[in-house]
Amino acid sequence: MTRPPSRAPRGAAHGTSRAPRRVGLAATLSAAALLAAACGGGSEAVETAAPDDWDAVLAEADGQTVDWYMYGGDERLNRFVNGEVADRLGDLGVTLRQVRISDTADAVNKVLGEQQAGRRSGGSVDAIWLNGENFATGVQAEAWRCGWAEDLPNAEFVDLDSPAVATDFGVPTEGCEAAWQQANSALVYDSAALDEDDVASLDALLAWAERNPGRFTYPAPPDFTGSMAVRTVLYDTLGGPEELAGDFDPAAYDEASARLWDRLREIAPTLWRRGETYPQSQEQVEKLFADGEISAFLTYGPGAVGSLVEDGVFPESTREAVLSVGNISNVSFVAVPANAGDQAGALVLANVLQDPEVQLGLYEAAGIYPAIDVRRTDPEVQERFAAVATSPSVLSPEELTRDARPELASEYLERIEDDWVDRVLQGRR
Repeated sequence: MTRPPSRAPRGAAHGTSRAPRRVGLAATLSAAALLAAACGGGSEAVETAAPDDWDAVLAEADGQTVDWYMYGGDERLNRFVNGEVADRLGDLGVTLRQVRISDTADAVNKVLGEQQAGRRSGGSVDAIWLNGENFATGVQAEAWRCGWAEDLPNAEFVDLDSPAVATDFGVPTEGCEAAWQQANSALVYDSAALDEDDVASLDALLAWAERNPGRFTYPAPPDFTGSMAVRTVLYDTLGGPEELAGDFDPAAYDEASARLWDRLREIAPTLWRRGETYPQSQEQVEKLFADGEISAFLTYGPGAVGSLVEDGVFPESTREAVLSVGNISNVSFVAVPANAGDQAGALVLANVLQDPEVQLGLYEAAGIYPAIDVRRTDPEVQERFAAVATSPSVLSPEELTRDARPELASEYLERIEDDWVDRVLQGRR
């Protein structure tokens, strides 16, 4: 199933968005930023044709091969990327080479390493699927080409003023990345084991887990979906994300997180293996569900659940719900390193991904929700989106986004993920 980068999606994205982690320690990031500046940084990297002259971009891209680093664990998405997306690029003279990775941070580290070595042009990474902490890392190191996303021809279909597009986990995108898919969290459960009352709220779900120990769990942060699960508990504990809105506030974090750790330690004994160990990835969680070891889990990729039911991986009784606290929503993006060797081709890739036909194809083939504003497309395209058959196991996009909650600033994520290890996994107070 897709993740937002830091997957991804469904990282990703981010990256449906599922889950790339952040790059290294803060000290490493600061050093990377300083070294990047010493080497000239992203601002001095050689740039190619700008998207406000699209004919020039297409001319320059003709004959290029774009190395797109992206989470490669979703086979339906991989087939679409190497089929529909690659074919459309091929028609424009661009060859797509998908570089499959399990962790978006690996791609960002590669960019930073080349940057530190003084490679300000001809870089080996042309595009990355990412969002969240990985994007923020590149911003600190001036690693991205910026000021181009709003000028893509297909950007007319994107709501550039939407907070989910204009900011990425609290960091202004400033045209440094182009939206290409949307991720929404949801609870996936076996309706043969839980009824609608059990999934109406987080309290109800945790009460069910207490009566049925071992049947619910989440992956250990910094897995992207595991981090989302922890933030879901945080939002529920606080009554929403408002207390932590905006830039990182250490005092607000300390007060809010103290209540979070207490609650997570309290529920740990009801989880799989009594919370003495946690799954290391969302894939492991989904396998536990497929094997019948657990009956409920949180996901960032609800659109793909129907395909897993259809393929017989998940039981036919699989259903989805949005807890009363609401769901967490984000957009994942394609970023182009400032030193990318085939920047024009990467811009063409970003534009193709925003094409309404491609967005529709992603939704049909992989259950990936569109990052474009469908209302901006032709009426015929809108009708085709509305006509896409959905599984009874899957909530509609309208149901999922009815009470969508924003992501926190990336600094909060870093602290939550680090502190979870000390305060929950190791049980320190």
